[in-house]
Amino acid sequence: MTDAFSSNSELVIQRCVDVNSIKTDRSPGSWEELYQISETCHFINANQFKKVALQFPDELLVDSIQISAEIEKNSKAKTYILGDTSYGSCCVDEVAAEHVGADSIVHYGRTCLSPSKRLPLMYVFGRRPIDLQQCTLAFRELYPDSQSHVVILYDVIYSHAIDVLVQLLKQTHPNVVASALVMDHCQSNGQTQGSPSESDCNGSEPGEDSKVVQKFGRQFCLEEGVSIGDYCMFFVGQEGATLTNFIMTWNRSPFSSFDPETSTGRAESVNVNKALMKRYYAIERAKDAGVVGILVGTLGVASYLAIIDRLKESIRRAGKKSYMFAMGKLNVAKLANFMEIDIYVLVACPENSLLDSSEFYRPVVTPFEMEMACNSSREWTGEYVTDFKDLLQGGCSYVDLPDADEETVADMSLITGALRVTGLQSSEEAESVCQSSSLVPRNQNMTVASTNTAAVFLSGRTWQGLEPRLGETPVVKAVEGRKGIAIAYEEEG
Repeated sequence: MTDAFSSNSELVIQRCVDVNSIKTDRSPGSWEELYQISETCHFINANQFKKVALQFPDELLVDSIQISAEIEKNSKAKTYILGDTSYGSCCVDEVAAEHVGADSIVHYGRTCLSPSKRLPLMYVFGRRPIDLQQCTLAFRELYPDSQSHVVILYDVIYSHAIDVLVQLLKQTHPNVVASALVMDHCQSNGQTQGSPSESDCNGSEPGEDSKVVQKFGRQFCLEEGVSIGDYCMFFVGQEGATLTNFIMTWNRSPFSSFDPETSTGRAESVNVNKALMKRYYAIERAKDAGVVGILVGTLGVASYLAIIDRLKESIRRAGKKSYMFAMGKLNVAKLANFMEIDIYVLVACPENSLLDSSEFYRPVVTPFEMEMACNSSREWTGEYVTDFKDLLQGGCSYVDLPDADEETVADMSLITGALRVTGLQSSEEAESVCQSSSLVPRNQNMTVASTNTAAVFLSGRTWQGLEPRLGETPVVKAVEGRKGIAIAYEEEG
């Protein structure tokens, strides 16, 4: 192996990465079943792929070298291991795959099933163990009424056991509905997946009045005359972003869960109404904001550019300024560099959108919350949208933006108690807001208030960054610099 970071082979950088790897049985038989080596090689050989990117989450990187070697031994493709993705590991990192010229991707572990369109894709969820008998007992304790209407949701790493689980549950609960995974134009577990028709839902033909619900890569059919609010939700998996995303979306349905790691079931005690009120507070903060930072939290989820354009337009029509940031994984220090920003809106997959920003200097909201703040045509109904594709034209939660020529709307801030004015008085004024700071808002006393644009904020800083000093720096010839690494350059002995 070549030393890529030092000109002196005796100098080696050792870095330990703190990764909590999943305990797996590494015997040959279990290894083949867990990572589906044969199915993966069949996927590669059947499509004659030459360069395959293998994307692993941090907890599975410990096995990546051996998996890569097994695949190269049984196929004609060259494999590249993708780790430490720029954004969430649940999303397919097509950008990193294109950097190595890959013609396909194999994604391992948990996934949000967000659609991606650039490269052929195969999912290998892994088959984590689950005690089906214990899960069945826990379900019956949580739902003693055998006529209860329950939808079975699950983490993808337990999808291999759901068919058997549903058969066991239907022995006593005939109204159980199992969700099926839906993945457009990709493969999972060696099977080609597409968008199933209604007749494929739960393996039976739905009635005329039945309703097909498809969300977050899952699909299930509701019985005739029964709405989704009449169903309970039973989730198989650990507490985390996936479960939180489901609870926030279907917040009118009672939730319970079964954790296969501990083989225990419980009724979810999260106060959903309290969580929704926290998000509503974020909407109020967004209404008060004058400068909005749009954080690009994904480069692979389909339609992310479309939602960014819609956010820019809705923010503009609300009379606010917007700036776009692409900075990879977020942390407090990164966002603290831009104190002129009043609030951030994160464009990411549904599971990564609900960011807890309590430690950040400025709140971080979702596209739905920002649209609630800027789009006067949208009203708060208790519905919560985590998938930004639903906000686009054709989505189930799409609402037209108000005309730019409509009159401004004044209301009272529930946080500061001040009068705030949102909206643009005319299209000409809207254009002037985008190009200059000539249009200024008025404060609660109806007097002209100072603007809080990034340019004004920057001009008041004592330090404004490195100055280019164009034309003042003499041109000199390039000279050879120091060699080695910072801890011990070669000329330092």
